Amino acid sequence: MSTVKAVPEGHHTVTPVLVVRGAAEAISFYQKAFGAEEIMRAPGPNGTIMHAMIRIGNSVVYLSDEFPQMGSKATSSRLWLYVDNVDAAWQRAVAAGAPVTMPLTDMFWGDRFGQVADAWGNVWGLAQHVRDVSPAEMEKAQKEMLTHWGKQK
Repeated sequence: MSTVKAVPEGHHTVTPVLVVRGAAEAISFYQKAFGAEEIMRAPGPNGTIMHAMIRIGNSVVYLSDEFPQMGSKATSSRLWLYVDNVDAAWQRAVAAGAPVTMPLTDMFWGDRFGQVADAWGNVWGLAQHVRDVSPAEMEKAQKEMLTHWGKQK
């Protein structure tokens, strides 16, 4: 019987893959904004990155430059980062130049949550679970939020 693990050490069942134009710059930005650690990089032609692996918190993210001739085109994604201190993580991301797309706010589902963007079209949600909310409390708070939003339009 093989001792090789089906899911490699340090990985989870789902691994996000980001395809961008300028992967080296993206890695540098993710290090500054989110504390990413570069695990490996496989250089491609002309200084491009064919494959790289970074770790943010306990999660691995793959990324590469686009290679349209091989069917790999840059796309945008949305990623959600749970952190221990969302206010500090938020300040770090904003200080690194990440534009705010949704202010950091205490949300009805029990998370303190906000969103920033990167220069490659990806939106990063930063969250910290700050309180447990029952399904009934969540439903009531969601209705109140939607009513409030409806009155603002």
